[in-house]
Amino acid sequence: MSLQSAPAPAAHMAAELASQPDTWARAADLRDEQSRLPARGARIAVVGCGTSWFMAQSYAWLRETGGHGETDAFAASEAFVDRGYDAVVALTRSGTTTEVLQLVEGLRGRVPTIGVIGDAGSPLVDLVDEAITLPFADEQSVVQTRFATTALALFRASLGEDLGGAIADASSVIADDLDPVLVNAEQFTFLGRGWSVGLAHEAALKMREASQSWTESYPSMEYRHGPIAIAAPGRVTWQFGHAPDGLAADVAATGGRFEASALDPMAELVRAQRVALARAQAKGLDPDQPRNLTRSVVLEA
Repeated sequence: MSLQSAPAPAAHMAAELASQPDTWARAADLRDEQSRLPARGARIAVVGCGTSWFMAQSYAWLRETGGHGETDAFAASEAFVDRGYDAVVALTRSGTTTEVLQLVEGLRGRVPTIGVIGDAGSPLVDLVDEAITLPFADEQSVVQTRFATTALALFRASLGEDLGGAIADASSVIADDLDPVLVNAEQFTFLGRGWSVGLAHEAALKMREASQSWTESYPSMEYRHGPIAIAAPGRVTWQFGHAPDGLAADVAATGGRFEASALDPMAELVRAQRVALARAQAKGLDPDQPRNLTRSVVLEA
């Protein structure tokens, strides 16, 4: 490949990140795919690794609190799936992650499995009982953005949510200028409540992967139980969704910055992704090929 045709650093992540309003809208319209997810009343587990695990946490909270059935979320390597579940949903962009493949293979013939997969040609497609593929949301960047949120958009739409507000919020976030205070901050702690806890964890992961930044993440009410000790001038505490009463004032008293908005939490994640990308580029890093990471974790037997 010539230098002229090679992508600029982070070109894939930048384009994939910006495409999210479109991919969410497509996921919201996939009625057949949504109907193949577990039916209302089914008792299920949702499994994944890394980013997919965090999306599983958000889906589990939304599904169970919405009255659709008991729903547990597990890291695939630590999943307790022999609990009489009616189905197990495996979420994976590549469909090649070793821990997910091993778990699904062990469930064959015992528990119905549904895969939500980015790569339609992956080995997981033939292992699960039902494969829902989202190739339009698959990515080339190692640092994942749109597949995760598009899968969550599919899940939210399947639960009867209208994603119009989230899509509009994400479109505005992509068009807005970034605050240089966020791009230049020393440290971030991301917080969430309910379904946005998983998104807070994912925001922290994106910042670590893309820009090698010091980030942490917690449920919002846990922040006062120790983590607030690191709040200080030049550091950011970033809330996803509605903040607990008094938390903004507690952070302000430390001299740290409290970041929050009325955006849909999924759009707030897009904003954090943009900050992670900007921080990576400011450091001369390429999140399309981040240090020590590959697109999928495939372990030797």
